Amino acid sequence: MRCPFCGHEDSQVKDSRPSEDGASIRRRRQCEGCGGRFTTFERVQLREVTVAKSSGKREPFERVKLERSIEVACRKRPITAEQIDRLVSGIQRQLETSGETEVTATQIGGLVMDGLKGLDPVAYIRFASVYKDFTEAKDFEEFAGTVNEVGKA
Repeated sequence: MRCPFCGHEDSQVKDSRPSEDGASIRRRRQCEGCGGRFTTFERVQLREVTVAKSSGKREPFERVKLERSIEVACRKRPITAEQIDRLVSGIQRQLETSGETEVTATQIGGLVMDGLKGLDPVAYIRFASVYKDFTEAKDFEEFAGTVNEVGKA
């Protein structure tokens, strides 16, 4: 594993343990070049999934992109990194076990919406504002009204 600090090619594993959700292995490493310590995660990948964008472009599914978009929606909310990781892992697992080798960005967005809906209403609305392309304040008001109705039911 290449060191993120100095780029040295070799590192030594100092500690390995399963992650909280059991879907990955957390490894604590030390660079043999500079002595810096860093953490890596090893995950099982069941199948290669391609994402079909609305523009017609196709690209490999990237967990990091999914994680980043969810983190943006959850910024400054009482949501832990572990909760985000569980949500991302769950979505990734659904995609890999669906039997499909290609999914649409819309399908992924729907899975994120479903996950955030149960996690945090503000993060849900934030993500929806990008996913559903809100253009004016009225769009937020109308969508927030449907979220409140769901919460009361």
